[in-house]
Amino acid sequence: MEKLTSQEELALKAVYRTGEGNVKLILEQMEKGFAYTTLASTIRNLEKKGYVSSRLVGNTYLYTPVFPEEEYKQRFMGEVVKDYFGNSYKGLVNFFVEQKKLSARELKEILALIEKGNDKPGR
Repeated sequence: MEKLTSQEELALKAVYRTGEGNVKLILEQMEKGFAYTTLASTIRNLEKKGYVSSRLVGNTYLYTPVFPEEEYKQRFMGEVVKDYFGNSYKGLVNFFVEQKKLSARELKEILALIEKGNDKPGR
């Protein structure tokens, strides 16, 4: 998938919060200072890139995410890990440890989540 600009990412997050809506409804989910016309063109870019779809209702376009937010997060994080950490999730975790963004307690919680996930049938 084509990467998003920071402005497109903010708009996509607002589309996810809206679920389905026109530019005005999506704008209500945005931070202050985002112009209507800017958002409208940004959403059209998201549609061209395949992140949102539109349907015409009366004389208004309603926009909807193409895929669930969880799928977007998986794709986005996968790209971050690939591009910045040599496709190593261990490298990602190590980065946060070195930056003092993860405590020992949080690492233990992460390990418990991993172990719990590995205990599920079919693994």
